[in-house]
Amino acid sequence: MTALDAAMALSPSEQRGLVFAKTNCSQCHSIDPVGPSPLSLAPPFRDLHERYPVEDLQESLAEGIRTGHPSMPEFQLAPDQIGDFIAFLKSLE
Repeated sequence: MTALDAAMALSPSEQRGLVFAKTNCSQCHSIDPVGPSPLSLAPPFRDLHERYPVEDLQESLAEGIRTGHPSMPEFQLAPDQIGDFIAFLKSLE
């Protein structure tokens, strides 16, 4: 399956989440089903569900997600963006 085929199989919400991830996250994180992250310290999004339920990110995304390293920008998403982003992350499980 090509990346285009995979993207076409996503729901509209998952596709919007993918666009957000491509625009804001893919410079550091792998947002694909395979392959390493461009920044070795940044976990691939497909592995996040192994660390914790991705739904647990909803509150952090709404309040402004912060991390322990200074190179990650702070993001604060609108409720519809959060739903789309979580839907995309779940599509990688």
